[in-house]
Amino acid sequence: MPFHRRRFDVQPTNPCEVMLASDGRQNYSPRAVAQAAALGDPGPVAVVTIAKIHGTSFGLPHPGLLPTKAEMAERQHWVEDAIRGLRAAGSSGDGQVAATRRTAKKLAAVARARGVRVIVIDETTVPKGLRRIVEGDVGAELRRKLRKDGIRVEVIPADGKG
Repeated sequence: MPFHRRRFDVQPTNPCEVMLASDGRQNYSPRAVAQAAALGDPGPVAVVTIAKIHGTSFGLPHPGLLPTKAEMAERQHWVEDAIRGLRAAGSSGDGQVAATRRTAKKLAAVARARGVRVIVIDETTVPKGLRRIVEGDVGAELRRKLRKDGIRVEVIPADGKG
């Protein structure tokens, strides 16, 4: 059986000032879409979500650990919904589903490549305890990674405050 390389979305290169990001665990909230549309007005907004690659097997990439077609389709649907929301708010945008093991590193790379000045991301809703430590907070990681680049990260609270 021949090896077939899965193709993920190609990285757009056109510059934009605002990026609407998702860590791939949840869909974009309406508040995040509205905030990105307001900040991006009149320019385009880059909509990016992550399809998580779960690891390796014996140090080698393993096809069973890559995102499934259903997961990719779900993420693509999230991106399309966000773009429709941006258009309804009078803005424009393009989307990308990126597959990676390191969410914050990939989102930071996309932001730098596109010349983004503000990233809008929903607060990570992870249970307390050890799981929160293991999975981390993508918004806080992005702030640390992008501080010296002058890219602002706006985290939309999950509880509706702020």
